[in-house]
Amino acid sequence: MGIPGSGLAKGLAVTLRTMTRKSHTAQYPDAQPELPPRTRGVIGLFEENCTVCMLCARECPDWCIYIDSHKETVPPAAPGGRERSRNVLDRFAIDFALCMYCGICIEVCPFDALFWSPEFEYAEEDIRDLTHERDKLREWMWTVPAPPALDPRAEEPKEIGAARKAADKLAAAEAAAAAEATQAETERASDTSDGPNGTNASDGPSASSGADRPNRTDGSDGNGAAT
Repeated sequence: MGIPGSGLAKGLAVTLRTMTRKSHTAQYPDAQPELPPRTRGVIGLFEENCTVCMLCARECPDWCIYIDSHKETVPPAAPGGRERSRNVLDRFAIDFALCMYCGICIEVCPFDALFWSPEFEYAEEDIRDLTHERDKLREWMWTVPAPPALDPRAEEPKEIGAARKAADKLAAAEAAAAAEATQAETERASDTSDGPNGTNASDGPSASSGADRPNRTDGSDGNGAAT
């Protein structure tokens, strides 16, 4: 058991040490604070990545995300194909008067459409103005910091590795096709120079001369007729 009053003495000692130190006051708003890059200030929307899957709105514990959409029919990409339907975003709004900045919506988004921004100066005199529509959320995207650089000793992400393998495979296929085309062109040129039968034109069948004919001693010609 400790000495009675030791806790009070330790607390007073900390207070006395703090009182003797020079205070550092941040002159806000003249001097902006240096916030860490992962500060949870406001949420930005990258609308092009949103597929209206509604995961963020369903997982939000405060139900402060409002999404409206409609379906459109997309014509087939090729003749004879089937038409497809897709969701088109009409409204995406976040009520920051209800938001508790838990970040669940950003974590569950499968297409990276929501991002944290360190901006925090968006106070309003009217609470209704704290509901940011998609145009305002898109403006916050310009304040989202760049992602940190990867550790050079870290493993390569699976997505980049798969993309590199696919690119190498495509390059190898193109190189093989180019080699086959070059070989076929070489063979075609060789066949053209050798003639249709694969022999030179000067090597055709030669007519037999009179010197090559057998001499007849029986007084008949070559056809067996007597002269």
